[in-house]
Amino acid sequence: MSRTVLKYSFLLAFAFSCTTVYQPTAVQYKDYRINAKEPASTEITTLLKPYSDSVNRNMNDIIAVAGMTLEKKQPEGTLGNILADAMLAMAKENYKTNVDMAIMNSGGIRLPSIAAGNVTRGKIYELSPFDNIVVLLKVKADILQQLLDVAALKGGWPCAGITYQIRNKKAVNVVISGTALKEDAVYTIALVDYVANGGDNCDMLRNIPQQNNGYLFRDAVIQYFSRIQQQGKQINGSIENRVTNAE
Repeated sequence: MSRTVLKYSFLLAFAFSCTTVYQPTAVQYKDYRINAKEPASTEITTLLKPYSDSVNRNMNDIIAVAGMTLEKKQPEGTLGNILADAMLAMAKENYKTNVDMAIMNSGGIRLPSIAAGNVTRGKIYELSPFDNIVVLLKVKADILQQLLDVAALKGGWPCAGITYQIRNKKAVNVVISGTALKEDAVYTIALVDYVANGGDNCDMLRNIPQQNNGYLFRDAVIQYFSRIQQQGKQINGSIENRVTNAE
């Protein structure tokens, strides 16, 4: 005998300044006992069907068309480039401030490629199944160098607004917006909160204050792709020598 518990949460939104915060105000439970040897309860199936149908329709929405197969590769790939572009562009817009660069960990890209053709909302959820949030950090040049060295050690991470080369598993020849890395400079970088909180061996970032307004990376990609679609264009990527292996 197995037991399935369905939970219903009612959320109340509180507005503080421009930020919406949701807090649970009541929780109700309804318990069903299901014999594993018998078919699933028709009551449960009927109850869940409108929700599953709605989710399926939403996930099948076409948000863009890829004009080519976008591939995840290292040190640089077309998929990583377009995703880093999306993070940088949408971080600037969403936070309404200048952002020097976006850096992504390759492990956060959960698909090896996106095939040419229709790109659905569900495909973006497959690409980024975690609720990673785009955050901003202001970092000194030495911290940025340490971050890039981690990326270099791992074979190269996608980026936008910055280029670097990998030599002896270290980042060299770092250039930001056409200018070489300056030792006394402070840079604003867009990252997902997982990395900013020290994930993927990025402990050097753990104690740096973050700007975090809850903006999901997945939503940034969907919005960026949707805008390209609205312009009547296709999603395309190119190799631009953002990350290369030094000879």
